[in-house]
Amino acid sequence: MSKSSPRRSFGRKSNGTITVIEAKVHRSSARNARLAFILTAVITGILTAAVATSYTHPIVALFVAVAIGVPLGGLAWVLVRIWPVLRLLWWWLPEIVLTVVVLTFWVQLANHTPAVVTLVVVALVVGVPAAIPTIRRAVVAWAWCLIVRHRLRVCFAQFIIANQSGSLPLILWAKPTPVGERVWVYLRPGLSLADLEGRLDRIAVTCHASTALVERASDRNAAYLRFDIKRREVLTAEVGSPLVDVIDPSIPATDRPMPVVPTALDLSDVDAPTVTLPTQGKPAAKTPAATANGSKPAASSSTDADDVSDWI
Repeated sequence: MSKSSPRRSFGRKSNGTITVIEAKVHRSSARNARLAFILTAVITGILTAAVATSYTHPIVALFVAVAIGVPLGGLAWVLVRIWPVLRLLWWWLPEIVLTVVVLTFWVQLANHTPAVVTLVVVALVVGVPAAIPTIRRAVVAWAWCLIVRHRLRVCFAQFIIANQSGSLPLILWAKPTPVGERVWVYLRPGLSLADLEGRLDRIAVTCHASTALVERASDRNAAYLRFDIKRREVLTAEVGSPLVDVIDPSIPATDRPMPVVPTALDLSDVDAPTVTLPTQGKPAAKTPAATANGSKPAASSSTDADDVSDWI
């Protein structure tokens, strides 16, 4: 953390402070480093003393335990204390490596070749990728991958809730996709997938993209997530078709023969059985039932039915 004399910037007073590591992260790292030193030194010392007692005097074993436990505790303190710096170096590792490679190449080229040859080589290295569309698009895609990693870090630092210690998730690596970039992130305790799904619109704005999606990258570990940053639509692009060589573009569309569309099934080769339905005639008259003695009952007339004198 470096300070300079107070100055005014954009109409507001500023003390010129540049924060590399947040104060909350700094305090948390110091506390964790002390705990790591104590635990490592005590546990290692006890185990060393227990083993050394079997081979030497207990007092000598105590000195051996101190001689081994204290340096190991100091090593644990250093690792925990510099972890924020290591994480910062990890975030900028691709840029650092790329810068070192470019500077080394330039120095070696300038020291072992004439100036004209150096300029020609630099022009070829810069001009050939810029002139070939395939290489140019690949370079731009990988450049966006580097940018998106830092934009996601800005999202986590500005408007995504972190844990109490203020440690940000570990942004692992990124690669280009046909629609944008894909970034893998390892969450720290305090965040979950549900916390990020409600902020995808803000993440898309920060990454200068159209939309952003997030999903789990592992079925066994909920902290391992995958971000898909979408900045273009590939379904609108023209694709090749195998019918290009079949259709003659010189023939007008109106002169092309229309395809024959069948209106019914052609079943001439199928032998369908002939079904004959029985004819329906008049229903047969019912035969009167016989009496108990086997004779047919006599037909009664309407006059007999109306004559009621026999009943009086």
